[in-house]
Amino acid sequence: MLSRRSFLVATSAGAVALAVRPAWAATTLPLTIVNNSGAYDNTSIWCYLVGTDSSGTQFHVTADGAIVPVSLSDNGSDGFTDYGIPLASSGGTTITVPKMSGRLYFALGQKLKFKAVTDGAGRPALQYPAGWVSGDPNYGILHDSVEFTLDDLGMHCNTTMVDQFSVPLSIQLTGAASQSTGTLKAGGRAQIFDQVRAQADFANLVVDDLRVIAPGHGLDAGKFSTTYFDGYTDQVWSKYAGTDLRLNTGSATFSGRVGPDGNLVVSDGSGRTANPIARPSTRDILFCDGALAAPNDGLTGPVAALLGAALNRTTLLDHADQPVSDAGAFYQNPVTNHYARVMHAATTDGRAYGFAFDDVGGFASYIEDPAPTSCTVTLTPF
Repeated sequence: MLSRRSFLVATSAGAVALAVRPAWAATTLPLTIVNNSGAYDNTSIWCYLVGTDSSGTQFHVTADGAIVPVSLSDNGSDGFTDYGIPLASSGGTTITVPKMSGRLYFALGQKLKFKAVTDGAGRPALQYPAGWVSGDPNYGILHDSVEFTLDDLGMHCNTTMVDQFSVPLSIQLTGAASQSTGTLKAGGRAQIFDQVRAQADFANLVVDDLRVIAPGHGLDAGKFSTTYFDGYTDQVWSKYAGTDLRLNTGSATFSGRVGPDGNLVVSDGSGRTANPIARPSTRDILFCDGALAAPNDGLTGPVAALLGAALNRTTLLDHADQPVSDAGAFYQNPVTNHYARVMHAATTDGRAYGFAFDDVGGFASYIEDPAPTSCTVTLTPF
């Protein structure tokens, strides 16, 4: 997980360049957690460092930095594990992070309930919290997370709203450069809740004062229209049946049209043609999946990513050349991903991860460093 996707990460404006360079020599990184929430004291907050290593083994990291593989015997009498790391009574809490790909979760007010289970390959695994599912045991618990990968190329991390938004979080990464992302404007959390609630089609995504659910998950839960983007997508598909669409992936420019069979077919003029892309459904757009599935093939993947970003940002109908680099042109159609729009508007740097292809053009709340020396995750004011 170098980011939610790796196709266009080299275009990320805030990223340290990943040009050819020596592998990062260290094997661990100090990660400090700071509670500036103003809503909960340290004794009411727990963090959970969970993920996988290069072999695919799932584990959790303890307060002293030990790596402990997940075991079914970790489930207690209540049926759940207790991997929570309490914050220090005051000041920052530092954990030694090993090379891994995973998430750092925060639970405020009460502990999260991770369940150890057996995966499809017969290996111990974790059921992660799914705050967008009303039947999930963590549905009533205030929680959120950041994503990261620490590997031979350094530290790669992001604050994510792809599934939900709940707790204001920021990341400070220090090493070859000093970078930060995720910080909300003053009053940003309330702004997000209020502005999503003010959009009639999105209002049901707000769950009390706990979280705002991403519209894709809202659609699956019956809280969001399954046909929301259909009219806009019909206009797009109709336009490009008679007009060339051009997609610059960074390594090549693809162009083409929607054919009589309803599939968009684009090629780069050198014999490379991306897989035909059917007209995507609202669900495909919100999840950046289905017709917009992006295989890591350097061909169809980048094309699908550009289309997914343009559809969520609703720039595709008005701009035949993609990607659009001017953020002022995003979300201008009344039918747009207002959830993502609101997330971006609430951050100090205008960057957020409102959908899976939000890193197209460098607009995601993602940072990386090839030689990190420290990382700080801050719970910022509510």
